[in-house]
Amino acid sequence: MDATLLLQMAILLALIGAVAGVLAGLLGVGGGIVLVAAYFYGFQTLGFDGPGLMQICLATSLATIVVTSARSVMAHHARGAVMWDVLRGWSPGIALGAILGVLVVARLSSDTLQVIFGGLALAVGLYMALGRRDWRLGTALPGGVFRLILSPVIGVLSVLMGIGGGSVGVPLMTLFSTPIHGAGATAAGFGAVIAVPSVLGFLLATPPGPVPPYTVGAVNLPAFALVISMTLITTPIGVRLAHGLDPRPLRRIFAAFLILVALNMLRSALWT
Repeated sequence: MDATLLLQMAILLALIGAVAGVLAGLLGVGGGIVLVAAYFYGFQTLGFDGPGLMQICLATSLATIVVTSARSVMAHHARGAVMWDVLRGWSPGIALGAILGVLVVARLSSDTLQVIFGGLALAVGLYMALGRRDWRLGTALPGGVFRLILSPVIGVLSVLMGIGGGSVGVPLMTLFSTPIHGAGATAAGFGAVIAVPSVLGFLLATPPGPVPPYTVGAVNLPAFALVISMTLITTPIGVRLAHGLDPRPLRRIFAAFLILVALNMLRSALWT
């Protein structure tokens, strides 16, 4: 491979890792979505556009979330923002959903996963752009049967997108009257619950087609190491910003970016 191209990709992934870390801490969403798209276009540029490309992107993104979620939870816990009772109550179902998500991803082609990622990312982007703070489905998070149904859904959808629990968990919690700071902090914990079992499953997977060098199972180790080195630095910065700024204008900007990424992913899968 061309050394200059590899150097450019390394610099790009480092910058993306830095941005993803800030987003994970600031908004409670976005880090994984940015990484999946970045990995996809990066590996594609390097010539690894095989039928298992999206599996590698999802798995490598989730591997970074193991670390960034733990870092984010510790930073939020230091500020007393994590709702540990919610995290404990929802974690078993979310973990089960994550395992089911790995089984689904292993059976789907890269093109199909692109369509799923693009569709779900488009929905998240539209919600972030158009959602209102006064939208409510209830005054408290559901328990009982509803929690048994909703918690695995969070896990499955998150693995299909290669993300932590923020993009699904934060909207869900705020719709049930959870304060935004508590929702973001607790969703960071959802991320670890999703990422740990799913990454263990992906390490045992065998993606079809050519894979980038130093890929174990479906996890690419160089991309993981490069991005995580940056997110470890920048995630606490995002947490500090989250407790000191109004994130609404930034959410609108990120929503527009996410919608463009989702539409381009759908175009790439459906019309090329």
